[in-house]
Amino acid sequence: MVQVPLSTAASSSTMRASPASGTNSNATSTRGKPSVNGNANNPATAPQPLSAMHSLPLDLTSVERRGQPTASRESSKRIRPHGLQEAPTYRPTEEEFKDPFEYMKKIAPEARQYGICKIIPPDSWKPDFAIDTERFHFRTRKQELNSVEGSTRANLTYLDQLAKFHKQHGTNLNRFPSVDKRPLDLYKLKKAVETRGGFEKVCKLKKWAEIGRDLGYSGKIMSSLSTSLKNSYQRWLFPYEEYLRMAKPGVHQQLEFEYGGPLTPSPANSPLKKSYQNTPSSLRGESPAMRASDALNASMKDEYEKSMKNIPMLDAPVTTPQQAPPAAPPVTSGFTPVNAGGFTPVNAAPATFTPITINRRDREERSFTPPRRPPFDTPISSAKNTPEYRPSALSSAPVVNGFTSNPLLKRQMSHDSLDSRSRKGSQPLEDSENSGRRSKRLKKDAVPTVAGSHMTLFRPTPPRIPGEHRSSAPGEKCEHCGKNEDLGNLLLCDSCDHGYHMYCLDPQVTTKPDYDWHCPRCLVGDGQFGFEEGGIYSLKQFQEKAADFKEGYFQNKMPFDPVLNCPRPVTEDDIEREFWRLVASLEETVEVEYGADIHSTTHGSGFPTIEKNPQDPYSTDPWNLNIMPYHAESLFRHIKSDISGMTVPWLYVGMIFSTFCWHNEDHYAYSANYQHFGSTKTWYGIPGEDAEKFEEAMREAVPELFETQPDLLFQLVTLLTPEQLKKAGVRVYALDQRAGQFVVTFPQAYHAGFNHGFNFNEAVNFAPNDWEPFGDTGVERLQQFRRQPCFSHDELLWTAAEGSNSTVTIQTAKWLTPALERIRDREAVQRKLFLDKHKEHEGPCVVTDIVEGAGPRCQINFIIDDKDVPEEEYQCTYCKSYAYLSRFKCDTSGKVMCMLHAGNYDCCSASQEQRYAGKGHTLYYRQTAEAIETIYQKVAEKANLPEQWEEKVEKILEDDPTPPLKTLRTLLNEGERIPYNLKSLPTLRLFVERCNEWAEEATNYIVRKQQNRRKNEKAWRKGSKAAEMEERDRELRKIENVKKLIKEADKLGFDCPEITQLRERAEAIDNFQIEAKKAISNIVLRQTKDVEELLETGRGFNVDIPEIEKLDNILQQMKWNDRARDNRGQFLSLKEVQDLIEEGVKLEIPEYNDYLNHYKEQRNAGMAWEAKAKELVNAEVVHYPQLEALSNQAQAAALPVSPDTLAQVDQILNKQREAHRQIVSLFERSRSEDFTKRPKYSEVRETMEHLAELNSKPNGTLDLEKEQKRHEDWMRKGKKLFGKANAPLHILKSHMEYVLERNIDCFDINSDKPRLPAEPASREPSPSDPKLHSWEDPKFREVFCICRRIEAGMMIECELCHEWYHGKCLKIARGKVKDDEKYTCPICDWRVRIPRDAARPKLEDLQAWQDEIPALPFQPDEEDILARIIDNAQEFRSHVAPFCNPVMATADESETQRFYLRKIEGAEILLAYETNFFRQELHKWSPVAPEPPPVLEVSKSTRKPRPTKLQKLMAQHGVDDPEQLPQALRTKSHNFKRKLSNEPSSSRPQPLQPAPGRSDSGTPTSHTFPVTTASMHPLGGPTISGIPPDHSHAHPSHFGGFAGVQDPHFSMSPRSSTSPAFAPHAFMHGGGMQSPPFGATGSPRAAGIFNDAGYGRIDSVALAAGGDSPMRDAFTGSATVGPGQDLQQVFNDLTHQADEDDKTGKVAEREREPEKDRENAKWEENEDMELFFDGP
Repeated sequence: MVQVPLSTAASSSTMRASPASGTNSNATSTRGKPSVNGNANNPATAPQPLSAMHSLPLDLTSVERRGQPTASRESSKRIRPHGLQEAPTYRPTEEEFKDPFEYMKKIAPEARQYGICKIIPPDSWKPDFAIDTERFHFRTRKQELNSVEGSTRANLTYLDQLAKFHKQHGTNLNRFPSVDKRPLDLYKLKKAVETRGGFEKVCKLKKWAEIGRDLGYSGKIMSSLSTSLKNSYQRWLFPYEEYLRMAKPGVHQQLEFEYGGPLTPSPANSPLKKSYQNTPSSLRGESPAMRASDALNASMKDEYEKSMKNIPMLDAPVTTPQQAPPAAPPVTSGFTPVNAGGFTPVNAAPATFTPITINRRDREERSFTPPRRPPFDTPISSAKNTPEYRPSALSSAPVVNGFTSNPLLKRQMSHDSLDSRSRKGSQPLEDSENSGRRSKRLKKDAVPTVAGSHMTLFRPTPPRIPGEHRSSAPGEKCEHCGKNEDLGNLLLCDSCDHGYHMYCLDPQVTTKPDYDWHCPRCLVGDGQFGFEEGGIYSLKQFQEKAADFKEGYFQNKMPFDPVLNCPRPVTEDDIEREFWRLVASLEETVEVEYGADIHSTTHGSGFPTIEKNPQDPYSTDPWNLNIMPYHAESLFRHIKSDISGMTVPWLYVGMIFSTFCWHNEDHYAYSANYQHFGSTKTWYGIPGEDAEKFEEAMREAVPELFETQPDLLFQLVTLLTPEQLKKAGVRVYALDQRAGQFVVTFPQAYHAGFNHGFNFNEAVNFAPNDWEPFGDTGVERLQQFRRQPCFSHDELLWTAAEGSNSTVTIQTAKWLTPALERIRDREAVQRKLFLDKHKEHEGPCVVTDIVEGAGPRCQINFIIDDKDVPEEEYQCTYCKSYAYLSRFKCDTSGKVMCMLHAGNYDCCSASQEQRYAGKGHTLYYRQTAEAIETIYQKVAEKANLPEQWEEKVEKILEDDPTPPLKTLRTLLNEGERIPYNLKSLPTLRLFVERCNEWAEEATNYIVRKQQNRRKNEKAWRKGSKAAEMEERDRELRKIENVKKLIKEADKLGFDCPEITQLRERAEAIDNFQIEAKKAISNIVLRQTKDVEELLETGRGFNVDIPEIEKLDNILQQMKWNDRARDNRGQFLSLKEVQDLIEEGVKLEIPEYNDYLNHYKEQRNAGMAWEAKAKELVNAEVVHYPQLEALSNQAQAAALPVSPDTLAQVDQILNKQREAHRQIVSLFERSRSEDFTKRPKYSEVRETMEHLAELNSKPNGTLDLEKEQKRHEDWMRKGKKLFGKANAPLHILKSHMEYVLERNIDCFDINSDKPRLPAEPASREPSPSDPKLHSWEDPKFREVFCICRRIEAGMMIECELCHEWYHGKCLKIARGKVKDDEKYTCPICDWRVRIPRDAARPKLEDLQAWQDEIPALPFQPDEEDILARIIDNAQEFRSHVAPFCNPVMATADESETQRFYLRKIEGAEILLAYETNFFRQELHKWSPVAPEPPPVLEVSKSTRKPRPTKLQKLMAQHGVDDPEQLPQALRTKSHNFKRKLSNEPSSSRPQPLQPAPGRSDSGTPTSHTFPVTTASMHPLGGPTISGIPPDHSHAHPSHFGGFAGVQDPHFSMSPRSSTSPAFAPHAFMHGGGMQSPPFGATGSPRAAGIFNDAGYGRIDSVALAAGGDSPMRDAFTGSATVGPGQDLQQVFNDLTHQADEDDKTGKVAEREREPEKDRENAKWEENEDMELFFDGP
């Protein structure tokens, strides 16, 4: 740990490079100005806690950080100042970096040789800086660089004391005397004379010239040089040296008395801590270095100036109170160097000085102003408003615990009075007895010295001053006699303010001196030195201060670079050389500040912590310095409390030149230092092996410092240049640490260093296992120098052994065992030494003897207690060591002693004999010797486990040349459970593994059966390495392997059961081979079972024996013969016989074998049968009798035939039999007298389809085919009736279903009755009552048109009868009719043709067709539908018969007649008589056409036939005969011819359309609306005419689109009689005939949907002659135009339809038409709903 101590003394100088710390009274600050008592300079009385302060944050991008652009480049320096070698640098990989302790263990052997090393983490390791830079504040320490160097400090201290001595005797030593025109270094002269034996010896041996050469003077005038040197020594040094020779023993005796012991070891106070006792060191406000520096620049008296005119010096005007110019604090020596005017430090401003000869009272009352700072180092420019304190007057000097920064106040205080006051204060006696370097362990419940920082009081050891129990102020009593009498003869020392009677001094002083008087202690010196406290800074403030100082310091020092055209940049080498120059400089004093030993527990760590940053992965990283001390392998985890600086990191904030002096770590621990950011830190390290050399070199270099401070190296206040150390044979190494890098120091290694600029480091101690011996040595060294340790080493060891004894690892036990052995032996020796002296004075001892009853016993109290007590209760008062296991306590004073100092330390007024006797004292044992031994034995046993195991291994191998494998396995298992690196374990493991392999291989031949191996062969062969594994298996089965294994076992030298078993197996194999050879040679006498058992025995050996294969072949032949014998006469399949023969051939059965020949004959017979059967099965016409004979032959002769072939034959036979049975059954049933028992046609058709699959037809098939043809002829007749002659037979039934559905609607006599003309619901006005407009309203169920269905799609109204018609039924396109056109329906005007997709048979024809059914052989599928069609039509005919009487008919019935005619025309069968009657009657009562309608005998389809592809080709090429077409375009004749037998095909097309019906909602389903045409016989009677079956039915696609067009297929016979031209107005306006009465009485209707936007009503005006109307043109004819020409063209235009397919097209095309028509015959629901709800 780098640690810089805090001084007990202050210092002031005129040549400081940094401002005084504190609070700048001139600078503006947000924290306000401090009070005049200067609390800002005192951590205990700071105006506010450090944690409460807030400042601007530090910009981390402005500092060098690893991985950032600001990072310094890593470089290795080949040439360093003093020629130092670089310490090693390590760059671990990410894997190596995971465990710090493992990595330390790896690099330690090399790195320990250097004392220090550098570790650069992997690039990925970048922890964030976790400190809040706004709240982080710290206090610095001031460092004067030339005071920390040992030789320089000794020089300046000596000159200071020399000047005091001469001043006391009336002579001012203001400057160096001059020799050879050069100043003479009196300290070097003193050292040169001292090394040569002293003044007298040098004079006697005439060594002055030699000394002159050593001091660097030329040898030109050696005689005068020798004289000058001798005179200078005799005048200035000799008196003082003589004084020292006499005074030093007395002063040292006084120091020893004060410190309670000899100066070696030194009980000196910690320089880190201001003394709470006002010792001389604490009362001096100036350090010797600063006093000497001031003295070098002090002025002289005028008289002295006159006498020393030959020496140049500075003018020194006297300062008056009125002038008060900048002046230095007064000095006590007035020493001025000879070259005072010749040089000025770079960092010092011109200063004026105060003469020493002024009166004392004037000095005390005069005010002083500090010297002016250089421009670059003013408070404002250097610290940027950082808090600083610069006292401007005597009254403002702060007092801190008896320490004042103003030396003028020092003399006003008495040593004793301050000492007594401090005793009365908060400083207890026990604390005042403590000594040592600043304690790193935090004290419980201590009062913080820095408010808000939780920094506890350090444990100083103030000197024990005689008369310490009295209370008096300094100067009120004599320090020798301790009396405060005769104050008139009391002299006060001008340095320490302590008083002495003149007659108590040695030699006595008779008269009061006229000059300043200094006590012998101050003239001899006590070696006190330390660093003064600095100011409080934030990181940003300190960064600015450091940057300003560095810039200003080097501003004018760097040479000009002509290339850069500016001063050369400062390099690290420049800084390093300048640092060591300043350290060694006598003349130039530079002061810097260093923020060192900052507690991370209170200020925060630079690493993330689990408490503050639990989510940060670096908070638990093992390289986190908060985690590292508690690593699983760190011994510090056994310490029960945190130790600040050791187990809790300390922080360090540096600036340029700030330094940490030579030291090694507390307890010789390892340390790790990490630089978070900032400039380079240079380190110097000395290996631990050279520690003693280093200490010796230090003592030789500055023995004066060690005289009164033997523990100087503990104080971290002294440097010695590497050059001097190297000359003394000490190895010194260096390295440069940069941001993001670790520096590790090793145990006992001294190290020092300095900073190149502003940086931030964090450090902590850690302790791997190998540290413990060093830690023990370090504790002994601390005890030797009476320094307080940071923790009890014994307690750490005991905690490790006792606290976790159950879990002590072998690694722990290994290092713990020797440590516990040391404790045990030491305790035993020390306890025995004490008890031996104790027993000299008394009888029976309660400690060692068993005392019964109340007999005589010793007076010592003896207690065994293992309870934890505070550290103060077991710390030795004398040597400061912790007496953890044994302690001796004085019951009178309460002081505790260790066993070394028990009894011999003066703890109370009792004599030494009484103390040893034990009266009034108590001896405490924490553990008895037996308990210590028990713990030691337990740990030792754990530690010895590896050795014990090794001994077992060695013993087994020595005792038995062939050790049992079981024992070796047990030993290996035991070794593997020991968590330690055992030396013999790898070898034993390899040997046991080899033996295990042997045993496993041997087991294959001992245990595993051949069958198991056979099972795995298939699995092996599946893999890609089948051949390789087979080869390997074959190698393993060699019989030679068994003998080879036995030899290998003998060679390995071990024993196991498998060896014996394998030997037995080898013998058994030999016996088997002998037996097998006998069996092979005489096989006839052997039974199959015997051979099989012998073979099984051979296979059980699991090796390939040649006899096994021979035996196996013989056994297989014997088994084949047995199997062939048993199967003879049994039914076998052809394949089984074939396999048996092949197996026999494979087994090399001889040709003459009876069984083999028998089965070959069987095979030949079976193969012949197989060939004949396949021939018959595959014949085009199957010969069933032959098949039957073959089947019987195979079963009777037990021939070996193929089961598949036999099954195929039986299957054909079974099918034939079943078909014949069905045919006979059907034919017989078709002859039944009862028609209902005859078979259904569908059943016959399915049977005939199945017969087609047979290769030949059974008997009776032809008869059944004839009957089927007769039935189908009846079906074809029905197809012709409905005009579907060319459609497939199955179309008949579906078309009849369609006809029945249409007829049910049209012939409805129950719901659809004659009514007045109705308006569609969509044209009605919206009703006022919403309830009427519902589905219950009868109007929603009104039917219209010839189809007698409800409103749907576009509808058009007849102008005459006012009936509404579906545009789809009449095939009128929406766009063909204009708004103003009027329409007359086909019912009113017979000339308007109704489009029809199919012919309509007459009812009489259907009845005649139905009468033929009883004569049919089968029951037709259409029988029921046909009956329903005829019944429905007959019922309607009977209903309208009353209206068809020509006698009874009147004009009043014309509307009813028109209603029934509309229904008849919509039906799909023709009621010829009724149709012609109603047409004639309507023409008679309401004529529209000029001539009456013709008699209608048939109703044909109106669809125009579509030409076939052949017809189109013929028309295209202009030929009449297909043979005349080009050869490439001709089609084969069979495409136009079809067999009748193909009609009932199983793959017939789908029916024409699904059976129509009505939906639940009442909306219409898909229907077709054919148009009816008729002709009337001239006589008026109905006539029956044939219906040409030349067109198939098809549905229209949808409303507005039409499937057919008008064609001239109406059977109309124009009347030959002439009739006048049709005049509609005559009918409309009376013209001899009245209109129907219900036509005139209808209520007026609102405009329908066809008004305006649709169709207008056709009125008489529109139909008048001369009117320009297309409707009139379409529906009115002239005398010169025939009724079948223009009317057809108009109809085609209205329907806007293309020509339909020709009826002679291919059958396949006609079969596809019904499917298309069926899909298109659906209502268009959108239009449907629109009509329902979009009314006006």
